Amino acid sequence: MDDQPGNLRCKEPVIVLTGPTAVGKTRLSIALSEAVRGSVISADSMQVYRHMDIGSAKIMPEEMENIPHYLIDILDPEEEFNVVLFQQYALDAMEDIRQQGRIPVVVGGTGFYIQALLKEVDFGADEETRHSDSLRRELEETARREGADVLYRRLEELDPDAAREIHPNNVRRVIRAIEYFEETGRPISAHNAAEKAKESPYNYVYFVLDDERERLYAAIDARIDRMIEQGLVEEVRRLMMRGLTENSMSMKGLGYKELLPYFRGEYDLDEAIRVIKRDTRHFAKRQLTWFRRESNVTWIRKQDFGYDEDAMLQFMLDTIREKGLLA
Repeated sequence: MDDQPGNLRCKEPVIVLTGPTAVGKTRLSIALSEAVRGSVISADSMQVYRHMDIGSAKIMPEEMENIPHYLIDILDPEEEFNVVLFQQYALDAMEDIRQQGRIPVVVGGTGFYIQALLKEVDFGADEETRHSDSLRRELEETARREGADVLYRRLEELDPDAAREIHPNNVRRVIRAIEYFEETGRPISAHNAAEKAKESPYNYVYFVLDDERERLYAAIDARIDRMIEQGLVEEVRRLMMRGLTENSMSMKGLGYKELLPYFRGEYDLDEAIRVIKRDTRHFAKRQLTWFRRESNVTWIRKQDFGYDEDAMLQFMLDTIREKGLLA
């Protein structure tokens, strides 16, 4: 153990600031990046898309305080984005940031993306399953014809560990897990566990910002009310006019998919807002469940700091120095 600090100093430094949606990551990330000479890499599955500003709670240029930001507004909403692409773009961003003598600060709430980056997860398993287009088409047709529940029950039989990790409505990931088992004869959960257990090539500190449930849920509700006031409905209308539908990857994001039934006349706007708030609270719970399973996490519970952001920042800087990321 005596040589551990030296080994860590040989690794490139990375700072992660994550937490559930609406907890207040953005403002704290700016202060942190200013203090450490950092550049932000967005670990968000929606902020990559242009023209999707309101529903994604995207940081605007005037809020960035001249801190460089990566992986924001890099794709059109017709394009696909996934964890494999995130990892590729983020690794490129990290190299660019280091060449500028800055520190990568990964900010966002998509835990799977963060894990893929910190552990440099090998997604060759996914590529291994992609040669069987006929199997994928068969599984997609089953989902359309018989419903997502049928596929999910099949996954529960083949790989119960993977089923516990994947939401039943996430048909894409359910199909990927079934494909992997059918093509390799091995559960994808075992592959993922092995990748997760890998030592990170980085010297990183992983902060999770959290708050009391009642305050977090109130912040979620208030954020969604602001989104409606700022024009979320019109933003979704413009996206639909581009030809985007519920089958578009970008339209599966919170705040977008719930408004599509409203435009089809299936419920009124008040009900759409209620559903967005409900689904966002459920999403925050799933995020926290993910972060609790991660190792080497440093929790920042806002109530423990009396909601003093200066105190939170100082705690983060002290922790970063203890980890050897700063002199």
